Amino acid sequence: MPQVKIIAKNFMDMVASLPAMKLDKLYDNAFICEAILRSLPPLAKKYVLQMLYIDEPVLATSIHEWVLADGESKHTVAVDRLVQLRVFIETVDRKKGTTYRLNTKFQINLQKHIVHGHFAQDVLILEVLFYSDTNGLPLNSIRSGVLPREPMPSTITVRLPSLEDLEAYAAEQWECFLLHLISSGQTERTTNFSSSMMKIFQRGLLSQRDKEAPKLTESGFQFLLMDTNAQLWYIIREYITNSEERGVDTADLISFLLELSFHVTGEAYNMNTLTDIQRNVIKDLADLGLVKLQQGRKESWFIPTKLATNLSISLSDLSSRKQGFVVVETNFRVYAYSSSKLLCEILRLFSRVEYQLPNLIVAAITKESLYNAFENGIMAEQIRLWESDMNRVEMTPASLFDEFPSRDVFEAACDFAREYGGVLWEDSKKMRLVVKAEILGQIREFLRR
Repeated sequence: MPQVKIIAKNFMDMVASLPAMKLDKLYDNAFICEAILRSLPPLAKKYVLQMLYIDEPVLATSIHEWVLADGESKHTVAVDRLVQLRVFIETVDRKKGTTYRLNTKFQINLQKHIVHGHFAQDVLILEVLFYSDTNGLPLNSIRSGVLPREPMPSTITVRLPSLEDLEAYAAEQWECFLLHLISSGQTERTTNFSSSMMKIFQRGLLSQRDKEAPKLTESGFQFLLMDTNAQLWYIIREYITNSEERGVDTADLISFLLELSFHVTGEAYNMNTLTDIQRNVIKDLADLGLVKLQQGRKESWFIPTKLATNLSISLSDLSSRKQGFVVVETNFRVYAYSSSKLLCEILRLFSRVEYQLPNLIVAAITKESLYNAFENGIMAEQIRLWESDMNRVEMTPASLFDEFPSRDVFEAACDFAREYGGVLWEDSKKMRLVVKAEILGQIREFLRR
């Protein structure tokens, strides 16, 4: 999968970027508190659990004593993350020194969630400690506590789709969404999407001049080359960013989306349990294939797909990447072994499709098709085949770090660089790390501390 310029942050980075007042408001929801807890680095989780029933501020020097000498770097990463998320409230006093206390709302709600959940407190603590690295598992795969809303009984709902049918539905809806993006400038549309989704289209992915049809921007074409998880994160991020323009509070929206990730894929949930704003959000998410809507005689319900329950998974998950094979001959004839209508439309952006069989698309890259590609916002840099003889290497300013004092320091430096999207290369055996020059100052300061 090619590298693209659009960077989709994960959910917890979005949470950390919220103003202090909105973060505190977010912690009114006990499920959000648990979601935050599960997202923390292992050592940060340990600190939260140790301070969960301590009401007085704790000296930074005292917390520092809870970790062994070779865990210095992980300690710094843990405390920094807790402060970013306002789980730790930091106070600096010239006489007493730096102290930390748990965010009061976070502390109270997490206490209640642990005590009143389905599992006992000691079970959750063991779960957090022994499963501290969930390796990208959905939050609902190791759930505790009571769901935000319970599934509807089968006696009320009609026959629900199987998990296979639901996955096919989600893939079809998402492909429809992308086809709509490609065909926005055409008179024939694939489907009707809400105004909320169209606003996201217009921001960065499409451009439109006076009396001209919308066209893909360079970022729009890059977006089409992303894997599904990265595309989803980009759209969700933009959806959250412009939420207040639609009269929706950012913290409320993030809270509901994180809540949604605790639901069970394939189960039916009553629409009457939602607020008016949440119903509108669900309808938007249905356009994207995150949920499927169904109507019974008296009740209506939504069914989460994997796209919804996996919202908290990091972008490293590769399961959603599209399968297929593309062969390009030296005469610039292209053979794409795929039955995807979306892939055919993407090829049509920069090549002339000659014919299409049930599982094969044959196209040709011509001078005229490239002119059309440039008009569609595709840059020469993105069609590397035509520039391969001249541009075999892409130069990126970087810095090399080696001779780390310990593996813990090396791993912490790697984690820190990844947080800023600055890792270019790493060698775990020889403990060498190459980072982008733009984060050199931050990583030096991190290592100095």
